[in-house]
Amino acid sequence: MLAEVKADRIRTSKDLEDVRARILQSRSSKLPCIVIPSGTCCQARGSSEVVESFQKEVEKHSLRDSIALRITGCGGFCQSEPNLIIYPEETYYQKVSPDDAEEVILETVLRGKVIDRLLYADPNTGERFTHLNEIPFFKKQQRLLLANNLQVDPTSIDDYLAANGYSALSKVLQEKTPDEVINEIKESGLRGRGGAGFPTGRKWELCRKARGDVKYVICNADEGDPGAYMDRSLLEGNPHSVIEGMIIGGYAIGAGEGFIYVRDEYPLAVKHCRLAIEKAREYGFLGNDILGSGFSFDIKISMGAGAFVCGEETALIASIQGERGIPRQRPPFPAKRGLWDRPTNINNVETWANVPLIMAKGASWYSKIGTEKSKGTKIFSLVGKINNTGLVEVPLGITLREIVYDIGGGIPNSKGFKAVQTGGPSGGCIPSSLLELPIDYESLTEAGSIMGSGGMIVMDENTCMVDIARYYINFLNDESCGKCLPCRKGTQRMLEILTDISEGKGEEGDIGLLEELALVIKDTSLCGLGQTAPNPVLSTIRYFQDEYEAHIKEKRCPAGVCKELISYYIEPEKCQACLICLRNCPVEAITGGKGLVHIIDQDKCIKCEACLDVCPPRFGAVTRLSGKKVPESVLQGTEVIRRRSGETDVNA
Repeated sequence: MLAEVKADRIRTSKDLEDVRARILQSRSSKLPCIVIPSGTCCQARGSSEVVESFQKEVEKHSLRDSIALRITGCGGFCQSEPNLIIYPEETYYQKVSPDDAEEVILETVLRGKVIDRLLYADPNTGERFTHLNEIPFFKKQQRLLLANNLQVDPTSIDDYLAANGYSALSKVLQEKTPDEVINEIKESGLRGRGGAGFPTGRKWELCRKARGDVKYVICNADEGDPGAYMDRSLLEGNPHSVIEGMIIGGYAIGAGEGFIYVRDEYPLAVKHCRLAIEKAREYGFLGNDILGSGFSFDIKISMGAGAFVCGEETALIASIQGERGIPRQRPPFPAKRGLWDRPTNINNVETWANVPLIMAKGASWYSKIGTEKSKGTKIFSLVGKINNTGLVEVPLGITLREIVYDIGGGIPNSKGFKAVQTGGPSGGCIPSSLLELPIDYESLTEAGSIMGSGGMIVMDENTCMVDIARYYINFLNDESCGKCLPCRKGTQRMLEILTDISEGKGEEGDIGLLEELALVIKDTSLCGLGQTAPNPVLSTIRYFQDEYEAHIKEKRCPAGVCKELISYYIEPEKCQACLICLRNCPVEAITGGKGLVHIIDQDKCIKCEACLDVCPPRFGAVTRLSGKKVPESVLQGTEVIRRRSGETDVNA
């Protein structure tokens, strides 16, 4: 582990530069450094044990002064965890186990020998890659926010300072007025990364101009989308970047206090945030008279219980105040009357983390990244039926095809890409016909989806889009606060219709009824949850109406997912009367015997697929049918004797 430089309170910009110089001087850039990502997802796959093993091996071989170990937050490439990177060569090893520690240190770090079995292999070509930036997953990314996740230990403020941390804050307090900061953010084109994409500089300006001597800024870290973990990983891996952004925002808006609202389900993020806030206070970046500027600002952590609706600004504010987290009517907007009825500015984690970059490198630099209306990069959590899962940071305007195939490595098992859900539960499903769609705010809205916080769930050809719509509406109905009727009862009624359709009880007119309900819910719901809740239904009907019609008219699930619309039967000509499926059926729905074709009683079958799983592949007698039209000969229970002279004993 890298030792910290003991620093007194930093009172001026010159003090900051002196401390940074001392930190850099105390660290030899010639030392090889082993970086081991250890965020929540990494730890779930065993990174803590890998870290412990490497620490023991360094001590065992007396290499403490010869090798640096850096434990960081999430590196982004979840598919390859536990992983590590050896600098300065940037050798990348994946699926590392504790048993590999000694070999990595002795062979790779000390002797420069590459261990082939630990290299990343492309799932499609089998090609192995030695260096981090050669791997296709990283090659097309533009990692501005995530870059420091592999450079800083989130528990060390010195690591952040060594990476020029808090230099943007120093520049702002020394050289810029609050209005100049706001103008810089406006010129950068930064838009809120938490949902609708409202221009960040405009939002700050509204709050600054609002009347009131006391103002607040809030970091919305209530990341509730299924499959999304961008904000969590930033807070775990680089909390100081968020804190620095909030301090700059507080200065620009005229706020003296900030809150990080984070869900209790993110214990590592909370732990690292608390430590970062303590260190920032100790070094003088929080508190009174920051860097001798006369500006005072502090941050507190407020923990939520994990309600999805608390991602909505007014519900979040209510929760911080100790009230039930439910939205209120707007206007007035939080910029005029927010936390404790004071002007309040709320941005999400990723938005705040962009602020120090913009102030350090300038609005002109930032505005050249992305598209005309969607500037900068965006972090997506790429999950689902995709070869390379993980956090992907790309310039806005990149196409969906580039993300799915060039970065994500395509669909496992050579299956076809069917759709991708963007924007979380309130987003929409984008079909394969729109693979060339540029990923920006306007294009996604036009396609019937939203950017949201950045969830991106990939679906393959075996996904049922009716089932997907039902899943998301069930989630949204469950997470609705229930305050307004359109959301509370509207999503419930949509769920009932979707459930009927998926169970083969759909009726003519259900599709039109769903569309009518969706428009009413969008137009009359109180908050963003209800206003965007119909998106999964509307987008799946828009692009996959044929699947809805197959469920309703033919009582058939084309993807073979909806249990009530699937049948299993045993093909008489392939059945070997081996008794395997009969013995493994949990409800005794299979009849037959030695020498007799086995028959599945359709009324008893619970669709558990046990028969399909245990039937030997060389026989392949069990068939899954999308629909209930089992061949008549099978339903009649024809018993065909399979014992033939010269046949191999199938029971052997």
